[in-house]
Amino acid sequence: MDKRTLRRLRDAALTAVILSAALGIGVLLQNILDISEHITTLFVFAVFLISLVTDGFLFGVLSTVASVILINYVFTFPYFAMDFSVPESLISAAVMLVISLLTSTLTTRLKRWQLLRAETERESMRANLLRAISHDLRTPLTTIYGASSSILENYERLSDGRKQELTRSIREDAEWLIRMVENLLSVTRIDGGRLKLIKTPTVLEELIDAVLLKFKKRYPAVNVALSLPEELVLVPMDAILVEQVIINILENAVHHAKGMTRLSLAVTLADGFAIFRIADNGCGIAADRLDRLFSGTLGTEEGADAHRRGAGIGLSLCAGIVKAHGGGIAAENTAEGGAAFTFTLPAEEENPNEQ
Repeated sequence: MDKRTLRRLRDAALTAVILSAALGIGVLLQNILDISEHITTLFVFAVFLISLVTDGFLFGVLSTVASVILINYVFTFPYFAMDFSVPESLISAAVMLVISLLTSTLTTRLKRWQLLRAETERESMRANLLRAISHDLRTPLTTIYGASSSILENYERLSDGRKQELTRSIREDAEWLIRMVENLLSVTRIDGGRLKLIKTPTVLEELIDAVLLKFKKRYPAVNVALSLPEELVLVPMDAILVEQVIINILENAVHHAKGMTRLSLAVTLADGFAIFRIADNGCGIAADRLDRLFSGTLGTEEGADAHRRGAGIGLSLCAGIVKAHGGGIAAENTAEGGAAFTFTLPAEEENPNEQ
């Protein structure tokens, strides 16, 4: 069933519910409270409400016809008989039809304007992201080109140490470009709605071991203080994607947390969720960046290491993966100094009585 059909069914259900409520309230007013002068106003309001919450003109007009019939058949003497010769019925029909058409027109225009505004904002975000990515990709490519040219053009004159240094620089920038492209492809899958999670119960300790093993290969000089629950914890997840989340946040600390001497990863359990907290004691996050941290639109900063900043794409990817798992993600500056990233995933503890 396509989205248009679902919207039609939703609008039909809303129309039926609102008209039924108006009919019930009208019967209550007339037969129990002996108030009949506000029946027409009640159905006028029902038509207005239906025109407001449904798409297009169809259900507003249909509710007008249904309201006129109900008023004439149920609430106008002679009761339970159709008589459209009464002037009040014709006037009520005209008023409700005008209200329906005006309301539907206004709401349709408002929805179109909102869609246009949202599309404009998306295009602006895409343009900003494209400019940032262009800068981020150009810088390491320039470095790779310069280092490889130096080796080729001055091979005989370069010392072995200098050759190793240039080769190491090429490898590091190439690895960063690979991770950048992987993040971009993952973000594209999330934005396009093509991200399909393959959730399997994953032992938390095994997940963290795999993450730290990969992280240690890339950053052997960086130690990560670890804290895990003592009990065995199973977390339903796409392990490859969650590994990407943790590694992205850890790498974010390595590249951004100036002055960092301590990096920690702690996992706790609360209210059926596994809570991952990655904290550092570096320079913290600028206040004007906190609210845009996971949007992918941070822009590129100047500086020697600017090309490794990734325009927040890695963090935007983290947010998409965590939300796709049914969790949440947030960042804050800690009172002790530094920054902390926290994300949650629905967890299930293994029952020790089960075999």
